[in-house]
Amino acid sequence: MSERRFFHSTHWGAFEAVVGPQGLRGIEAFGPDLAPPPQHGNIASALRHATRIERPMVRRGWLERGPGADAARGSEPFVPLDWDRALDLLGAELRRVYEGFGGAAVYGGSYGWASAGRFHHAQSQLHRFLNCLGGYVRKENNYSFGASEVLLPHVVGGEAYRDVLKRNTSWDVLAEHAELVVAFGGMPLKNTYVTAGGASTHPVPGYLRVMRERGCRFVLASPIRDDLAEAVDAEWLALRPGTDTALMLALAWVLRTEGLHDEAFLASHCSGYERFERHLLGVDDGQPKSPRWAEAICEIPAATIADLARRMAGRRTFVSTTWSLQRARHGEQPLWMSIVLAAMLGQIGLPGGGFGHGHGSAGEMGWPLYGPLPTLPQGTNRVDRFIPVARIADMLLAPGASYEYDGRTLTYPDIRLVYWCGGNPFHHHQDLARLERAFQRPQTVVVHDTHWTASARRADFVIPIAATLERNDIGAANSDRWVIAMRQALAPYGQARSDYAVFSSLAERLGIAAEFTEGRDEMAWLRHLYDGWRMRLAGAGCEIPAFDRFWEEGCFELPYAPRPTILLEDFRRDPQAHALRTPSGRIEIASETIAGFGYDDCPGHPSWLGPEADGDEAQWPLVLVANQPASRLHSQLDVGDHSRSTKVNGREPMRMHPDDAAARDLRDGDVALVQSAQGACLAGVVLSTALRRGVVQLSTGAWYDPQEVAGIGRVCVHGNPNALTRDRGTSRLAQGPTGQLTRVQVVRFDGPLPELSVLRPPPFVAG
Repeated sequence: MSERRFFHSTHWGAFEAVVGPQGLRGIEAFGPDLAPPPQHGNIASALRHATRIERPMVRRGWLERGPGADAARGSEPFVPLDWDRALDLLGAELRRVYEGFGGAAVYGGSYGWASAGRFHHAQSQLHRFLNCLGGYVRKENNYSFGASEVLLPHVVGGEAYRDVLKRNTSWDVLAEHAELVVAFGGMPLKNTYVTAGGASTHPVPGYLRVMRERGCRFVLASPIRDDLAEAVDAEWLALRPGTDTALMLALAWVLRTEGLHDEAFLASHCSGYERFERHLLGVDDGQPKSPRWAEAICEIPAATIADLARRMAGRRTFVSTTWSLQRARHGEQPLWMSIVLAAMLGQIGLPGGGFGHGHGSAGEMGWPLYGPLPTLPQGTNRVDRFIPVARIADMLLAPGASYEYDGRTLTYPDIRLVYWCGGNPFHHHQDLARLERAFQRPQTVVVHDTHWTASARRADFVIPIAATLERNDIGAANSDRWVIAMRQALAPYGQARSDYAVFSSLAERLGIAAEFTEGRDEMAWLRHLYDGWRMRLAGAGCEIPAFDRFWEEGCFELPYAPRPTILLEDFRRDPQAHALRTPSGRIEIASETIAGFGYDDCPGHPSWLGPEADGDEAQWPLVLVANQPASRLHSQLDVGDHSRSTKVNGREPMRMHPDDAAARDLRDGDVALVQSAQGACLAGVVLSTALRRGVVQLSTGAWYDPQEVAGIGRVCVHGNPNALTRDRGTSRLAQGPTGQLTRVQVVRFDGPLPELSVLRPPPFVAG
């Protein structure tokens, strides 16, 4: 057999797989890609890693004792089963739960990060299957921008908020018109490699370079200096973590007190400014939000703040916030305040001005949309129960308990079966020891996965799933101009099957095969979805290749380009004709709706809500920033060569300022014990002056590996920062995730380094 090449797509980029007689020979960059991502270096090594799941497995205790809450879940060995027996058992368990308790007892916990392909999208597959059975308890919002999804409809309306989160002002507009970019949280290049549906090209570095060469200036407000590319030569405001709102308020105070705010825009396009101004000027609380006030909070000189405000008023200014800022307690406030700040400048809707949310947070942000994609229909969910996505541990630990969310008082359902397909909650979630306890409460936990992740190790049924190179799919993203024929390049590992094949077999056993499959196999579905999409595009005047040609050639470029996007451009031009879907039809600087909820942790206008006690500051003197990793997507393929190459003594690297390290007798390459009020982990020390003093940075995604360490207790020996974070919502409004910041202490770890158990499969026993 001669060498063959296969185009392929992932969340972090397209590539070509080179396959020879002995299997995968290499991964090569996609030709049009301007900046191929380093994450490609994880693919080949992870495909045949020892942690691939080879065959169906069932936890021994579940086989012996049957379904039920079980503290042994996560610690018992697994029993390998043949496919028929595994599917028979799982089908019978699904029938028992649905017949005995209904769909309201099933949590469909998929998150959708298993494939960039449109058909084998894990969330779509799972939800379609469960909907055929009678529905499921769903999640609302996501771990990326959960607080933003709830806040923005109140502030900019039910349509415009989607533009903020999906379209926003495009990079080419910024490159041509922006004169000053003030980036709260930065625009980290590493995040721009990642797009939910796949990214074929990565042009953001080029656009930043063009902006800088044209004379655009950048100001970075972040405790981490390399949150903006070195090439843009940004002015660095190394503020204390979590104090962005205070800094923005002080900037607004200068605009107001020096008459630099746009009164006409505030009057014509905004609502509630007068009420916000009372907070800004300290009318009600006696504390003006001046630069001197902010200096004590942010540790940015008052003169620097005042100078920046004046520069912002004198130039075409783009106010940018990352998604990371809202992943913290009171995370609604910096986003809301950034919109108010942009409104006071009066540049919303102008080319290169206004505000943006997510530029540098994901690759699709800042690109015009190409329209709908060929996606698998999920059907209708007949269960009207949900939880905010980050409240999963609360739900499992306290069924029937009440909680507040977006003006409603809701109760947690009593979940008997958790079905997880795609994603890894032991990456996304906070306080993983608590999540472990929560996962022991359902009667049955089912996980589909390619590898033995922490979630798979804490399941009852573990179903081996084919990797993307081991199945056929269509790669497409609505912010990307390339469409990829993801042709199967390799045989599935061991006995692995696709999610669709597994659900089809279960559907046959449960009498819903016709509804689930509609009589189509994998290739028939790909052709069906593609042909329907092709017809829709043709109706809009866009011609794309027929399926057979597309499948043979491997990829094509969409033959049209959407026009550049300027966020809220139409609204600015005519606020009456293009009124926002808010109560006032305008930008809600103050929201009567939110004020009416009576939440002390999210008032009716942006406010400075100081940090809440996360343990004694003297005991936990450092602030840990748990940002997104550069070596992988979330926790995916952490066993891959590229991700492993970044480890320090096998542990996740943790950056520290040299002064903080010296005070603890730590040097480059040491292993440190990191402790918080919630838990502990080990991490490898990397010294860096890119962090302000008092801050350490430990990226998320190291596979969770808790072990008992003598003299300390339970420690994640691999370095997952969510062993340290507190499981609490952003506020009663959004209940969003808060894993970005936590207070810690760091000390040298001098004991023998524990062996990493996550690099090998869990124990198996005969059934």
